[in-house]
Amino acid sequence: MRTLIASDLDRTLIYSPNALGLTMPDADAPRLLCVEVYQHQPLSYVTETAAALLTGLPGQAVFVPTTTRTREQYHRVHLPGPPAPYAVCANGGHILVDGVSDPDWQRQVAARLADECAPLAEVRAHLVAAADPAWLLKERVAEELFAYLVVERALLPDNWMKELAAWAAPRGWAVSLQGRKVYAVPLPLTKSAAVREVARRTGADRVLAAGDSLLDADLLLAADRGWRPGHGELAETGWNAAHIEVTESTGVLAGEEIARRFSEATGAGRRS
Repeated sequence: MRTLIASDLDRTLIYSPNALGLTMPDADAPRLLCVEVYQHQPLSYVTETAAALLTGLPGQAVFVPTTTRTREQYHRVHLPGPPAPYAVCANGGHILVDGVSDPDWQRQVAARLADECAPLAEVRAHLVAAADPAWLLKERVAEELFAYLVVERALLPDNWMKELAAWAAPRGWAVSLQGRKVYAVPLPLTKSAAVREVARRTGADRVLAAGDSLLDADLLLAADRGWRPGHGELAETGWNAAHIEVTESTGVLAGEEIARRFSEATGAGRRS
């Protein structure tokens, strides 16, 4: 049996300073390893224990980082161990093969979005028009595939996301709130579709997965076994499935716990 591990990155495996969740006494905090630098400053971390666990995974499984990040944002991340031969970026919009986007997959994605979804320009315009300058910090388009806003989350009106979702769904789009970002993503643009293609190419017949947001739900449902952290959008909505386990930990320790579960499930931990 060949196993493929598809894991979300932010707030699942890697953590920004604001997401670390170091609630223990300072003297008991885990040692951290920086895995991303942005504008000359450290940005994302894993625990050193998680780093050691992740280093052992490629010998036992096809490890596929699976993220909503753009390609540029993904390439800033340097996970422990050898470079992943495959990665999924832009929520499934790009399959990277040895760091380079696969053109055939790009064409398939573009055709589906053109056939099934309202244009990106329409959705972007609505996002900006519906947002209040009092809490809107930035608006961005990612890879010409989806749009997102950066917001002051504490000021976001209670029903705003529900109203946005109701507007987006008939147009073939989904919305998700992750940290300070509000995403609008076409429904056919899924991590699970891209991971399914990587599994086909690699001959994998078992998929393990992890993720924390609603944009990871399709990936988790498509996996044979999966994990979600005890924090995040899925935790806040109470989302779960029979084959999905919830970590006992939150914050960066949840990332370590997920790395350990991957290691145990593939037998990597028995070799160390």
